[in-house]
Amino acid sequence: MNWRKLGRVYVAAGQRPWQQTHAYCPTPHLLDGGDRIRVFCAFLDVERVGRLGWVDVDGRDPTRVLAVSERPALDVGAPGCFDDNGVTPLSICEVDGRLRLYYAGWQLGVRARYFLFTGLAESADGGESFQRVSEAPVLDRSDGELITRTGVHVRRGGAGWRMWYAGGSAWVGAKPTYDLRYLESADGVSWGRSGLVCLRPQAGELGFGRPSVLDDGGTLRMWYSLRTVALGYRIGYAESADGVAWERRDDRAGIDVSTSGWDSEMVCLSCLLPTPHGTYLFYNGNNYGETGFGVAVAEGLG
Repeated sequence: MNWRKLGRVYVAAGQRPWQQTHAYCPTPHLLDGGDRIRVFCAFLDVERVGRLGWVDVDGRDPTRVLAVSERPALDVGAPGCFDDNGVTPLSICEVDGRLRLYYAGWQLGVRARYFLFTGLAESADGGESFQRVSEAPVLDRSDGELITRTGVHVRRGGAGWRMWYAGGSAWVGAKPTYDLRYLESADGVSWGRSGLVCLRPQAGELGFGRPSVLDDGGTLRMWYSLRTVALGYRIGYAESADGVAWERRDDRAGIDVSTSGWDSEMVCLSCLLPTPHGTYLFYNGNNYGETGFGVAVAEGLG
């Protein structure tokens, strides 16, 4: 299969004090029966602290921006909390008419540069605003996952919930390293303290982030952000029958950096969305979203 790039959608460039740079980790959700897509993302202020906002785009032409949030839909946490230095959207689900948002909370450290754990918030107004389910993370540190338990993709599976996420405890120089792991939950709120390892980094790799999973006729297809030492981020791909054992097939990801422009150095932090008008992949480009986010449409899926 292949992803045909449609173009860049939005870049933050000082439109508001809390939207000085970036628009990263685009996390799309269908509105109005698919004719409108709300793309949640994190915007950085001058201190590089992220807050949750959104960009609404046309479902038929997702490069066409319809509206942009004027105020944060979710602000940073209280001082001392796991998310007091930034929030980043990761995965969104609709539950009983409410939106359930799993997000990364950023907290600065001393001997470790930062910590990343996963919080949960809900919205009753379509994502205009979110309220935390708890001020504590739903995915907190555990043995083997002392620095990072985040980058999640969550979906309902059978009678419960399934999660794929990045978990790890180590650093390579100034960058964390982490495995791709798997967890299950009865309610999507309480998760186990130790995830099954699905994929481990190979030589020259740092980890697998921001997975996005599609069930294609019984075959699970996953696109993830592969973090490498030499090239930064690229988008990788794997397949699975059960969601636990994955076969890497990165050469079939169907998308790579462009020869020039906003995504010529990096493609990363992607999230796919099936819609009535096609299956879209929203993703960031150079420097972790400093150049904004764009969108591609699937060709040859199935």
